[in-house]
Amino acid sequence: MPEVRLENVSKLYKSEDKRDKRKYYAVRELSLKVEQGEFIFLIGSSGAGKSTLLKLMGGEIPPDRGTVYVNNLNVARMVGPWRARVARTFGIVNQECLLIRKRTIRDNLLLAASAVGMRRKAQKAVTKALGIVGMPDVEDCYPAELSIGECRRVELARALVSSPPILLLDELTANLDDDNIWDIMHLLNELNTRGTTIVMATHASQYVNIMRRRVVTL
Repeated sequence: MPEVRLENVSKLYKSEDKRDKRKYYAVRELSLKVEQGEFIFLIGSSGAGKSTLLKLMGGEIPPDRGTVYVNNLNVARMVGPWRARVARTFGIVNQECLLIRKRTIRDNLLLAASAVGMRRKAQKAVTKALGIVGMPDVEDCYPAELSIGECRRVELARALVSSPPILLLDELTANLDDDNIWDIMHLLNELNTRGTTIVMATHASQYVNIMRRRVVTL
């Protein structure tokens, strides 16, 4: 099972104002170690750097300074098959819904399976992932036919297609009612109990307190 470690990591962004040529820190000199089997909540105000941190951990963006390690391997230096191997380490749910509206749920998940090199067992993996999130009967549905809560579960299923050891979840429970939030938290707890490492950015502070897991505040 992989371990993720960030050492003095910084990420800078340019201002959206073209007249402003300065760069601003999204995260600055951040060090964090995520051990296998942990469940970590990232909390902080909007713009504090939670999404950036998750993207750094998953190798979606490189740090401007510092180093991100997965099992003591520098993610920024990985290329080719090694890069693909790192990608399969993480199941990612972004803050924005990325389901393709004109594709069925089955097709959305099959595309995700294909992206990580799963072809022969793709359909079996899709069926299994939807079963895990309690959505076994929606393969032929389109995203527009599902509620917001159901779509978020489908996105979680997409992240689980390759059975990744680590889940990186960005505001998975945003805009959901209390019943849906609690159902998802219970599901994540079950996944964590089975050994999946979870790092979750959230504003649902009341559930963070209830879950009693490690909290990282940005």
